[in-house]
Amino acid sequence: MNRRNFLKTAAGAALVARSARPALGAQPKTTSELAAKLPRWRGFNLQEKFNVGRNRPFLESDFALIQEWGFDFVRLPMDYRCWTDKDNPYAYNEKVLTEIDQAVAFGRKHGIHVSLNLHRAPGYTVARPPEKLNLWKDEEAQKQFDAQWAMFAKRYKGIPSERLSFDLVNEPAKVSNADYAKVARRATAAIRAADPDRLVISDGNSYGNVPVTELAGLGIAQSTRGYQPFQLTHYKASWAGGNWAEPTWPLKRGKEVQGKDWLRKQYIEPWKKLEAMGVGVHVGEWGVYNRTPHDVVLRWMRDVLSLWREAGWGWAVWNLHGGFGPLDSQRHDVQYESFRSHKLDRKMLDLLRQF
Repeated sequence: MNRRNFLKTAAGAALVARSARPALGAQPKTTSELAAKLPRWRGFNLQEKFNVGRNRPFLESDFALIQEWGFDFVRLPMDYRCWTDKDNPYAYNEKVLTEIDQAVAFGRKHGIHVSLNLHRAPGYTVARPPEKLNLWKDEEAQKQFDAQWAMFAKRYKGIPSERLSFDLVNEPAKVSNADYAKVARRATAAIRAADPDRLVISDGNSYGNVPVTELAGLGIAQSTRGYQPFQLTHYKASWAGGNWAEPTWPLKRGKEVQGKDWLRKQYIEPWKKLEAMGVGVHVGEWGVYNRTPHDVVLRWMRDVLSLWREAGWGWAVWNLHGGFGPLDSQRHDVQYESFRSHKLDRKMLDLLRQF
């Protein structure tokens, strides 16, 4: 059996997973060391609590599969309304929180780092409907935000940061770096008051695309995005807007050619400068919606994956199941493989596993 076929087996995937972990007896990194240089964690976003209308328990089978394939990271983008009382924003539903506890436990069982993220936070969301309060300006929104993270910090105190991190708020936008940094500092202080050793991650500004140097001295990591060029990654996505021509890769926009060198200059080099300031970097979301031609998707993915490997950064695909990921994506130009009651995009999976 050749190496490629071996890696498709459970035994081969387990070998990859083991090789990606620290050697037995290796000294665990401190939280400050992790924040300054994140491990190259790679995996997926899991969306069971992405929206209050979903609010389902996380599936251990997803964690087991991610481990089997050789990955070691999940980001859980969550809507705070899933567990927060609608009449009392400081009261939380223990049943729902127990389901998050289960996800943290699944991570431990399967050797996967779990990163909790408020995709919708008190006072801010990129989704609809908008929040009534403004996280960047309203004291009450900031108090609720701090209370959310303090609650999680108390709940998970003692779990090593190599296993669990807090990603404060998804994709801040239309806010100054100064106002965003103020909110992030407050929330980080609330976390550290309860658990001084928790690894904290902040998304970049402008929907995760712009590094926030104002947070460089805080001892927290930052998360960037992999959705550029947007006309390629979100072609015909109903929520994205834009009447764009069918994308190619490289993408030509007027006289400009947006290709690998363009990505390196625009979306790698600014973050490498931040990293040089002692801030660890991770790509918290990335991928291509299912309407972009598959051959274009794979060529683009190979280029961004090679850039992130060159930079030493990990990543999390949006998503495992659904329009961006390798399972059940409903692309019309893919010959799917039947896989445990799912439709698997084998070419995409094989590419992901190469990096």
